[in-house]
Amino acid sequence: MGAFSGRIRVAVPRMGVGEGAATAMALVIHELATNSLKYGALSSDTGTLDVSGSTSDEDVNIVWTERDGPEVEAPSRLEGYGSKLIARSVSDQLGGSIAYDWSEDGLIVNLKVKAKKLAA
Repeated sequence: MGAFSGRIRVAVPRMGVGEGAATAMALVIHELATNSLKYGALSSDTGTLDVSGSTSDEDVNIVWTERDGPEVEAPSRLEGYGSKLIARSVSDQLGGSIAYDWSEDGLIVNLKVKAKKLAA
């Protein structure tokens, strides 16, 4: 219940997150959630957030999809401290990549990390 009741959906497969990856993964999720609350879908009463995922032998793919919030506009550059921190955490600590899609319907973030790094 609460302010976000029914507006946040998380559907990811069970996966182990090791000690070495927990901080990096928590940091990425925290930064995305903070931005959603400040500027994105969760900043409006009607916005929704859907976090879905899939796994393969080598990779974990997580898709963060925001809908029905304020109109989004791609920044000219992702040079803020949070953006740099996410990029470094994903690439350096989790062996992966992050891609942003600033669609008219809302922000979509695709995270791809190495399963071995996530479990470490």
